[in-house]
Amino acid sequence: MQITFKLFATLTDYLPVEVRRSNQMPLEVDPQASISQIIEPFGMPPKLVHLVLVNGKYIAPEVRGTTTLVEGDVLAIWPPVAGG
Repeated sequence: MQITFKLFATLTDYLPVEVRRSNQMPLEVDPQASISQIIEPFGMPPKLVHLVLVNGKYIAPEVRGTTTLVEGDVLAIWPPVAGG
């Protein structure tokens, strides 16, 4: 099944070069794959996978290993934000 995978801020460096500018890409995933399994091949350090949203809904860290997606979902990830 296909989802839209979006990475923001410094995480865009983990996307293939050809899609970094748009910060998103279509992604073919196994319907049984959890969010954690979908993210893993991109090699992002876990401490940088801070805010995870599916269709705009926050997914807590403790359920990312068991939460699956459906066709057409949008998985968006932001790193921790610092500022002052």
